[in-house]
Amino acid sequence: MSTQLPEDVQAVLLGLSDSHAILSGFLAGVSEEALHTRRGEGFWTIAEHAAHLAEVQPMGLMRITRMLEEDTPEFVPFVPNEKEDAEKPSLPPMTQVLADFKKGRDAIVEKLKAASPEDWGRRAIHPEYKEYGLRIFARHIFMHDHWHLYRMEELWLTRDAYLSGKGD
Repeated sequence: MSTQLPEDVQAVLLGLSDSHAILSGFLAGVSEEALHTRRGEGFWTIAEHAAHLAEVQPMGLMRITRMLEEDTPEFVPFVPNEKEDAEKPSLPPMTQVLADFKKGRDAIVEKLKAASPEDWGRRAIHPEYKEYGLRIFARHIFMHDHWHLYRMEELWLTRDAYLSGKGD
């Protein structure tokens, strides 16, 4: 059996490793005012998107750990609570958000890089999805990052007349 990871898994690992550099480079170019501008009712600010990415890292690590340690773990959907979000204290500075994101992401990448090729086939159960497992979840984290990164750039650059629907 080959110990080489499939090309798509290697690409996801690289993308997960690079997300911090992309996020920090993007945030460095955005003014403090633009970070906290709410572009419409129901839209998150750029800072809220960035903070969300940092906040979900521990949940991602926990899921990966369970998938590697348990036989077919079952998960419940993660749905941010709007009421709890409204009651949160103010967002931390972006330097702290980036540090938290990096710490969490580094732990995720380290755990995934230590997984064997066989581990990447491990399955899990999630009521939202027809299929779920380590490979799908790692790719999901990658795509989740880039959805939020795209949304942040859209909120920063797009003129009001062209801004797409709700941004959370």
